[in-house]
Amino acid sequence: MANEQHTRSASVRPRVEPRRSASSGDPRDVLARLTRGPDRAGRVTHTEHLPPRNGRHAQWPDRIRPEVIDAVQHAGIDRPWEHQARAAAHALDGESVIIATGTASGKSLSYLVPVLSTLLDGSEAPNGRGATSLYLAPTKALAADQRRAVTDLAAPLGTAVRAAVFDGDTPVEEREWVRLYANYVLTNPDMLHRGLLPGHSRWSSFLRALRYVVIDECHTYRGVFGSHVAQVLRRLRRLCARYGSEPVFLLASATSAAPGEGAALLTGVRPVEITEDTSPRGETVFALWEPPLTELEGERGAPVRRTATAEAAELLTDLATQGVRTVAFVRSRRGAELISLIAQDRLAAVPAPRRPGTAEDAPTGADGAGGAGAAEVAATVPDEVGAAVPDGDGAAVPDGDGAAGSGPGGDGAAGSGPGGVVSAGGRRGGLSSRIAAYRGGYLPEERRALERALHTGELLGLAATNALELGIDISGLDAVLITGYPGTRASLWQQAGRAGRAGQGALAIMIARDEPLDTYLVHHPDSVFRTPVESTVLDPHNPYVLAPHLCAAAAEIPLTEADFDLFGPETAQLLSKLEQRKLLRRRSSGWHWTRKERAADLTDIRGSGGKPVQVVEAGTGRLLGTVDAGAAHTTVHEGAVHLHQGRTYVVRQLDLEDRAALVEEASPPWTTMARDTTSLAVLETEAEVPWGEARLCFGSVEVTNQVVSYLRRRLITGEVLGETKLDLPPRTLRTRAVWWTVTEDQLDAARIDPEILAGSLHAAEHAAIGMLPLFATCDRWDIGGVSIALHPDTLLPTVFVYDGQPGGAGFAERAFHTARAWLTATRDAIAACECEAGCPSCIQSPKCGNANDPLHKRGAIRLLTELLRSAT
Repeated sequence: MANEQHTRSASVRPRVEPRRSASSGDPRDVLARLTRGPDRAGRVTHTEHLPPRNGRHAQWPDRIRPEVIDAVQHAGIDRPWEHQARAAAHALDGESVIIATGTASGKSLSYLVPVLSTLLDGSEAPNGRGATSLYLAPTKALAADQRRAVTDLAAPLGTAVRAAVFDGDTPVEEREWVRLYANYVLTNPDMLHRGLLPGHSRWSSFLRALRYVVIDECHTYRGVFGSHVAQVLRRLRRLCARYGSEPVFLLASATSAAPGEGAALLTGVRPVEITEDTSPRGETVFALWEPPLTELEGERGAPVRRTATAEAAELLTDLATQGVRTVAFVRSRRGAELISLIAQDRLAAVPAPRRPGTAEDAPTGADGAGGAGAAEVAATVPDEVGAAVPDGDGAAVPDGDGAAGSGPGGDGAAGSGPGGVVSAGGRRGGLSSRIAAYRGGYLPEERRALERALHTGELLGLAATNALELGIDISGLDAVLITGYPGTRASLWQQAGRAGRAGQGALAIMIARDEPLDTYLVHHPDSVFRTPVESTVLDPHNPYVLAPHLCAAAAEIPLTEADFDLFGPETAQLLSKLEQRKLLRRRSSGWHWTRKERAADLTDIRGSGGKPVQVVEAGTGRLLGTVDAGAAHTTVHEGAVHLHQGRTYVVRQLDLEDRAALVEEASPPWTTMARDTTSLAVLETEAEVPWGEARLCFGSVEVTNQVVSYLRRRLITGEVLGETKLDLPPRTLRTRAVWWTVTEDQLDAARIDPEILAGSLHAAEHAAIGMLPLFATCDRWDIGGVSIALHPDTLLPTVFVYDGQPGGAGFAERAFHTARAWLTATRDAIAACECEAGCPSCIQSPKCGNANDPLHKRGAIRLLTELLRSAT
């Protein structure tokens, strides 16, 4: 990690300095203004100062075409950084390479230069396309941004480089030209899986000449999604071999642990690692921010903190009044829209500068003389506005936000679907016109307009999902707000790195949500600043992932035994099962696909669990958006409150057969929260480790979940107004789990009597789920848990934590291998919380199907202490 390469100066509290006339973009001054006053200063738990770094230049390899070097110099880049030159040299040598350096370190140029040089060589072939390159991005927005970048860079090369996007938005009349003439094709894994590979015969000339496959932002390919992409890439390699090519893989990644191992799992090819970042960087001031406690009470009378969503909206407001260009990252689409709307409301009375970006016309600031300050404007909007919405609904969005899919009990995509940009233009005056939201689901031209407005300074503030995290060029930002821990350290640093892209100073603030992991991190800064980033977790050999890709591969070219090494050790056994299910038929030439349907349609590589449920306005038939199939039971059940682009709807009917939720616009003074019941059966114990009398296990389980009711909770206070029963079918999931058992003697030693046993186990389960993302690249919504005082399979008190995807996603396995550190951090997080009997910051869960009852905080601490006493 770039921040790990330098000495730092750290302070427990920020320095409060007298106001100076320094630039509004100076990060120390900006933070000092934000924390002025005893109430604000107390919210910062730690400030880290990352010093500036000088860059180290090198020369491009001699084999790079001089025309390409001239084009790069024409773009204003005289010499490359050392890591760029090294990456280019390996690529020209035919070696696959992964570049895992910091944000804004020039990773794109590292692969573009050798690619353009090779394409220029290929343009001199008789057919004008002697070499081709394929670029893969996790989102459409990033692919479109990169097409513009390569087109601009290659402009001096004339028609030798013909870049084109091939995705679901590409007009039909353009697709034939792309297949026949483009030599740099930009697409996404979804289109590769459903379009290019099944239609490989029409792409034969492109595949025959394929020299490079660029995989951008490869750290996003994790869990089930990453496992699917790994098999898609193996299918690509198989087809390339059929056409006589063996492409080199060039991967770009945020900094991660063991990037070469992760890349090898993803592609099946071991690359060279380039991890030393030799680019320059300005000073970064990184603050950890904990919202204050409110006077409200949550479930069981627990203290409640102000939501991270409301806190981010207030900070975005204050930064806008200072003229500080800011992006506020938020986990959900709905949260992005809420932050934008709240900030717009608060800024409506603040006059906008006459000339965007000029210092003399910048707003005065929240506490400046002359004009309304943000604090005064904020008084018109209750602090608890954001409390109506959970801080993370993490929905999977093909070609949009690219977030991890909702796990068991997740909120789903409450605000999904295409639609207009949430902006103040035409609705509000003043400074609010320079605040907007950015998320997946917008039309391409709307996204482009927002990116341009932010780049030019027309926009001062943007509330964005991680659709904006992934490499899109938004240089010139002064500050980044991170609304809740984004799930991995890699994503944390990726988001923080979006500010200060031209080498200027930058401010980053991570705002803690009211849950165990966020609370732990803001009070344990070493876990953020002095702990290596995670390695990527994926399992390409998961049979639930592999089976449909074997069918897709057989439909492309019949499978033979020669393919077993490519697809992994499970292949032979799975082919036999696919034969029994009459999906494949074995003939002398190999295994063939037998159905009329497209084999590629057997699976959704985003792992959303089936076709999405359409959200339809009942009165007009208008499609508002979609919700992942796996999240539909919890988010669009009958009676659910559904938020879409600032409007509130109530679900009148959920038709599971037709996959449609009919909604009507309404404004009820409550939000809804689904309740479910879960049972779990152990199918196979694959590994077991004794911890004294306790046992730590890993294996296969079957989870049965049923949504049984929902709660109506008052918008502002969270007060429960009532519970309504639901009649939804149970759903069964076969997956992988980690679990631990304790004996009666251990319970006695921990002073856990029968009255508090269930609550102690339940509290430990909740906290363990909340802390696992610190050790595995997952989100708490990717995993689930069950605790029971006497489990029928173990015959002992048992706590289970399981992957929320069929066949598992690798998270439970990582938990098994890091169990001692994971459960130690879990115990410490509970013990460090200041509450008396449990709260959302330690043992309460936002997705608990049992209304967070029973829970016993002190019992959980004693239980985990006793469990860890003999841990190995």
